[in-house]
Amino acid sequence: MDLQKRSDPTATTTATPPPPTAAKPTDLRASDADRDRIADILREALAEGRLTAEEHAERVEGVLATKTVGELDQFVRDLPAAHTGRTAPAYTSAPNRPTADALPAEADENVVAVFSAAVRKGRWRAGRRIHAYSIFGSIEIDLSEAIFEYQQVVIKVISVFGSVEIRVPENVSLRGNGGGVLGNFEVDTLDSGDPHAPVVYVDGLAVLGNVEARPKRGKLIADILDRVTGRVTERVADRVDRSLRKHLDR
Repeated sequence: MDLQKRSDPTATTTATPPPPTAAKPTDLRASDADRDRIADILREALAEGRLTAEEHAERVEGVLATKTVGELDQFVRDLPAAHTGRTAPAYTSAPNRPTADALPAEADENVVAVFSAAVRKGRWRAGRRIHAYSIFGSIEIDLSEAIFEYQQVVIKVISVFGSVEIRVPENVSLRGNGGGVLGNFEVDTLDSGDPHAPVVYVDGLAVLGNVEARPKRGKLIADILDRVTGRVTERVADRVDRSLRKHLDR
């Protein structure tokens, strides 16, 4: 009698379950930052007159109730800001941080608010070094429409019982280095896909105050390459003009 167990060829074997399918990006759960990004786009659309107050309120209510990233897109699908930059190249590393000797010894501009408010926004020229001091006051530095004459801009911030808000275009790089003492120091790191894009460094300290730097949704610098090309063209034209003057003076 054969006591050895033999396998039954007719017995069914348990199939190995297939590996779980990776979730699509649109199926991922939406974070608070994702909802804030969509809410910023809707806020800009309301300010530009693309949405009525009723449409804005209805969409914001829907944004707060969404659960996935894909559901968020439907609220801004018909707005230009949602499509801008989708064909941008992959992110590139920002250039190295400028050394101390590469920056001017004195600030190009000082923004001070002591028991008051100070604002820098609109079409203004951003220097290489900007100092902001807020003592029991509030400061707003908006670079979304600024003219960047230099690729690297360093903003030194000190906030004591005050508030400093810094806004930059979406297509620049943003870096931060600082902290808070019973306060808040928050910089949303941003990488641009354009190697010629400006890089904004926010350094500082918040003592019982607030320092916040983040991109302004829907705001872009459209003339980065044009500005670089324009400078080269101006230099060439200047050389030609000087050569002609030397020739005429002979």
